[in-house]
Amino acid sequence: MAQIEVKNFQRPDETREFEHNGKADVVTLGGRQVARGTFEPGWRWSKDIGPIAGTERCETYHLGFCVSGRMRVTMSDGTEKELGAGDAVAIPPGHDAEVLGDEECVLIDFGEIADYAKRG
Repeated sequence: MAQIEVKNFQRPDETREFEHNGKADVVTLGGRQVARGTFEPGWRWSKDIGPIAGTERCETYHLGFCVSGRMRVTMSDGTEKELGAGDAVAIPPGHDAEVLGDEECVLIDFGEIADYAKRG
């Protein structure tokens, strides 16, 4: 019989530090990773995660919920969307992103984040 799993981001299974300006706390539930990303003011994917990923754009699919703050996502074709507290979002691979304003942006990510910001 399947078991109920409960975990808390205050005690994550793993914390992935970004190059600068933030981190992702990760818990594993049902064999999948869920992340709480804390993106500090000044965070931009291309400078904070790009060096870890080794790609020009983020190639991760994100499915998430914005808890606080604001972020702009720019797709490789130039399409831009802004998201903020209370917004649910699906972001396909091939994007850059940046925090807007001077408040950290906190996102819960249920997407394909097994390797997101993971070193080595």
